Amino acid sequence: MTADTPRRALPERTVERWMRPWQRFIRVEAGSGVVLLVCTALALVLANSPFAALYHSVFDTPLRVSLGSFSLDWTLHHWINDALMVIFFFVVGLEIKREFVAGELRDPRKAALPVAAALGGMVVPAAIYLALQLGEPGERGWGIPMATDIAFVVGCMAVLGPRVPRGLKVLLLALAIVDDIGAILVIAIGYSSGVNMGAIAAAMLGLGLCALLNRVGVRNVAVYGVVGSLIWLSFVISSVHPAVAGVALGLLTPTAALIPHHEVRRHMSEILARVRSEPAASEAEHRALMREVAEDARETIPPLDRLEALLHPWVAYGIMPLFALANAGVHLELGQLGHPVGSAVIAGLVLGKPIGIVVFSFAFVQVGIARLPTGVSWPVLLGGGFIGGIGFTMALFIAGLALDGALLDAAKIGILGGSTLAALIGSALLVLFLPRAAPIESDVDALGEAL
Repeated sequence: MTADTPRRALPERTVERWMRPWQRFIRVEAGSGVVLLVCTALALVLANSPFAALYHSVFDTPLRVSLGSFSLDWTLHHWINDALMVIFFFVVGLEIKREFVAGELRDPRKAALPVAAALGGMVVPAAIYLALQLGEPGERGWGIPMATDIAFVVGCMAVLGPRVPRGLKVLLLALAIVDDIGAILVIAIGYSSGVNMGAIAAAMLGLGLCALLNRVGVRNVAVYGVVGSLIWLSFVISSVHPAVAGVALGLLTPTAALIPHHEVRRHMSEILARVRSEPAASEAEHRALMREVAEDARETIPPLDRLEALLHPWVAYGIMPLFALANAGVHLELGQLGHPVGSAVIAGLVLGKPIGIVVFSFAFVQVGIARLPTGVSWPVLLGGGFIGGIGFTMALFIAGLALDGALLDAAKIGILGGSTLAALIGSALLVLFLPRAAPIESDVDALGEAL
């Protein structure tokens, strides 16, 4: 090889390609947890300050959208929860599909432990809540303590630093994804009533049209935006929460590139040959060739990757903080701390989550269906189980569907108090049981072991 011969880059290893979305996901989630915490604190301060009336009036501002005789006359709070949050659920759908296609849930053997942990972390908290609220006015809130908040979980692990083993991080993230699937089912089945079957049929037709457009290779975002908006509207009319529409559209998003990499390389070689053979071509012709290259290169990136990279930062730093600002503001009174609904939520998050996660995981490991990841002992998993008790965004969302008035305020206090207590206990246990210094390992090797 001569000195001026270009050095060929090493081919990218498969594990590096798998790791990149995880790195981006974790970086975004860790930072957004801080923003989410700040917005939550701001909402609580405003709701308990002389500006409380102004704070509530802003989110009670009516906003009307009309199309002919049809209109949606919602408050700003309603638009945030039922429209903007659909984008959040769309990203959740993308993350769920990624997990099943290229993540921890693609292999049934590796998925067994996070699925078991997630099932226990949903069933036991709901059972504890129902045991305390069965037959009481707050009974409908049984789904509140079932969810785990990914942003705060990642934030806690980031604070603990490199001491947290990669296996525990991947386990908790996969658990949270399965948790999200359960939460969506809870929303669709448990908190939908008086369903309009005609509107559901229209929504199913819209989803079928999206699948057909994907199949024939349509990649125009505007087309999917129009069809997706009609699907969302159909769910609104149907009385099934439109969050389901967001997840369904996310699951329909293709994970394969429209143009394979080798085809793009061949096409680029052809274009380069044309440029060399036509040095006198006009600037307009060169620009047209470069547009071809740009379009081809763009289509080598799967739509799921493109959409997740585009929307995830907006969701993490815009929609979720705005949701927290609109929903976390509750007037705090000492007497509310012992409210039965708040106590049931706290019990579900602080006791139900770790008990369910550890007991179900232990059962699956004992029968040989699953095994603990490298570096994760049972005491460490218990600490992770408490971290899983941080149920913020989805818990607030379900609380808003299940309860109202004083019961909703009590549930919010329970969510905030229970999540804080779970985070503190979980972090303390991990600090106690994890080694003081984690072995130095590259991110690629660590993720290779986790996968």
